Amino acid sequence: MDDLFTPPPPAAPELPDQESLAAYAQRAYLEYALSVVKGRALPDVCDGQKPVQRRIMFAMARMGLGFSGNSGAKPVKSARVVGDVLGKYHPHGDQAAYDAMVRMAQDFSQRYPLIDGQGNFGSRDGDGAAAMRYTEARLAKITTLLLDELDEGTVDFVPNYDGSFEEPRQLPARLPFTLLNGASGIAVGLATEIPSHNLREVADACIALIKTPKLSDDELYTLIAGPDYPGGGQIISTAADIAAAYSSGRGSLKVRARWKIEDLARGQWQLVMQELPPGVSTQRVLEEIEEITNPKIKAGKKALSLDQVQLKQTMLAVLDVVRDESSKDAAVRLVFEPKTGRISQIELITTLLAHTSLESSSSINLTMIGLDGRPTQKNLRQMLGEWISFRQTTIQRRSQHRLDKVLDRIHILEGRQLVLLNIDEVIAIIRQAEEPKVALIARFNLSDRQAEDILEIRLRQLARLEAIKIEQELKNLREEQGRLEEILGSPPALRRLMIKEIELDAKQFADPRRTLIQAEKKAVLEVKVLDEPVTVVVSAKGWVRARSGHGHDPATFAFKSGDGLYSTFECRTVDSLLVFGTVAKGTGRVYSIPVAMLPGARGDGQPVTTLIELETGTHPAHYFAGPSSATLLLSSSGGYGFLATVENMATRLKAGKAFISCAEGEAVCKPSHVSGSSGAAPLHPATHVACASTAGRILTFEISELKTQPGGGRGLMLIDLDTKDTLAGAAAYTRSVKIEGIGRGGKVREETLEIRSLNNARAARARKGKAADLGFKPSSISRLE
Repeated sequence: MDDLFTPPPPAAPELPDQESLAAYAQRAYLEYALSVVKGRALPDVCDGQKPVQRRIMFAMARMGLGFSGNSGAKPVKSARVVGDVLGKYHPHGDQAAYDAMVRMAQDFSQRYPLIDGQGNFGSRDGDGAAAMRYTEARLAKITTLLLDELDEGTVDFVPNYDGSFEEPRQLPARLPFTLLNGASGIAVGLATEIPSHNLREVADACIALIKTPKLSDDELYTLIAGPDYPGGGQIISTAADIAAAYSSGRGSLKVRARWKIEDLARGQWQLVMQELPPGVSTQRVLEEIEEITNPKIKAGKKALSLDQVQLKQTMLAVLDVVRDESSKDAAVRLVFEPKTGRISQIELITTLLAHTSLESSSSINLTMIGLDGRPTQKNLRQMLGEWISFRQTTIQRRSQHRLDKVLDRIHILEGRQLVLLNIDEVIAIIRQAEEPKVALIARFNLSDRQAEDILEIRLRQLARLEAIKIEQELKNLREEQGRLEEILGSPPALRRLMIKEIELDAKQFADPRRTLIQAEKKAVLEVKVLDEPVTVVVSAKGWVRARSGHGHDPATFAFKSGDGLYSTFECRTVDSLLVFGTVAKGTGRVYSIPVAMLPGARGDGQPVTTLIELETGTHPAHYFAGPSSATLLLSSSGGYGFLATVENMATRLKAGKAFISCAEGEAVCKPSHVSGSSGAAPLHPATHVACASTAGRILTFEISELKTQPGGGRGLMLIDLDTKDTLAGAAAYTRSVKIEGIGRGGKVREETLEIRSLNNARAARARKGKAADLGFKPSSISRLE
């Protein structure tokens, strides 16, 4: 019975720090993201350095590998530097630290290298550096701008990862290295791509902003015209594009290589590339040319594509030999020999620029850690403004630190001066008093610090000559005190000092600009096509071919078994074939193919799907071939439509262009030719539009009621449809149209409507129209005249 009254076991106590897995995962990921953003990937606006770069320079400075005056320290093994960095400040992988160190020593990676490396530190062709046990390094002279004021109270120091050492939170940069060397990095949800700039230009911009904080953007962008890449090159973007990137903090610039033409014997010549765009190597250019001139069949294909064959022929028609003659004397020397001396120089240059990385894009993304410690995308003015604020604070802290030392030294010297005036009495007190320090303080009203200094003074410092030195030193210190107090108490004096220091540093380290800024048009290789009449033949199953001339009888064209004629288009070889795909995700895409690229009419042609890249789940629905100026009426089964030209729909992309917006369940109707030449016979511009619904309703109205939409879209309502009715098609016309459909027994029927019948269905756009006694269900409508 006692067991019945046994108390239940106590409940397990709740742990105070329990949390759900979702909350823990969220907190842990945010901590990781913050660590990556602030601790690895993004530079600081104050000194332009990432933590690993800052730690490398600080460790090397503490190892005595910096500059003292004009003489640099003897370099030491890189392995020793990496070991010191890892052991004291940066507990990460040794290879990651060495890679960062190597990049800081590469003159083709950084505009102003911060490390003076000896040995193999890699090449611009992608060759890696030698192992750290082989290379040696010391700090470059320009690092004095980052490290000289480090021990002058200018920046805060924080404990290292285990609290055994201290490291600076930032370096007291005397110039904005965020812009000078730039930065590149990928964090969690953030990325940065800051190009390098010219030191002289950046210094001038800083001085101008200090003098005139409200300096206009135009004046600022005149001082900093654009990036200055380590490898030179030419920026061909316009000044407006560069200014837009600087204003927003994000953009993309077009950069191309720079070259010269070298004349050879017997009228021959060769093209020599001397400077490359950022991130481009001679090896990469050679690989691209090899890929063009010796193309490989793409996966899943049985033969080379027409694009590959055409590009190979284009390149081999102008280029004979390419070789890399780069050496120590010429960092970049890429030689291109033309096929013959009669080849146009412009043609060879344009071909190379258009199809290789000799002309490429360079991104700008000015994301960094700001003064407030937050990662932010800034514009150029904000970057310079925050650095100027940081520099002003640095000078104030440096001046206050120096002033404290000056006042302390003056205090000491004043005590010594008093001793020299009463030397005999001081000696007597020291000899006789039991506590000389207390007695001195009481007799001469000294401070504890002064009394301690007097007791430790050497006898030889009591000479008469020493008194003169003290007087002179006091005079100099009081003058320095006045200057420092003026700097700390007068903002104009502080600004003058900032400007003077920037000018001195710029005079010492400035060098000429390497990157030319000159706006040019993007290199586009125009394939020369002979303008000839041609007839494009499209089969019902999407096989296309082109036959020379006009006036062919469609009945003479042969097709594969089970296939037939969709339509023929009399056009020119310089025109385009448009392919209208079925609707996917509410959008009808339009694909364009140059007529000159279509196969000849000897066989059955080629499937149009091999010439374009259809969106998944779609197939070709309609076709049109004609000049870029031709205007088409585009419509959807939902009863909406608009006008657009072939030029509006043409695109170089094989994936086509999203152009016709449709609601769910709608389809794209057959396009109708409105105006523009059509083959040999001139086509009169259409004046009206005829709409036919699947329920047999007809509506006609003036074409002026429609609008042209160059960017595509849904358009205006053409006809008001009942719930279960859909638009079979819309055709532009001047006199007559043909309506096709399915009659009883599945028989194909067609009906021609002349101007009188069409006028009977005339009304305003977006009306219901009139029921027509066709005897069949319309499926399409097309223009006759």
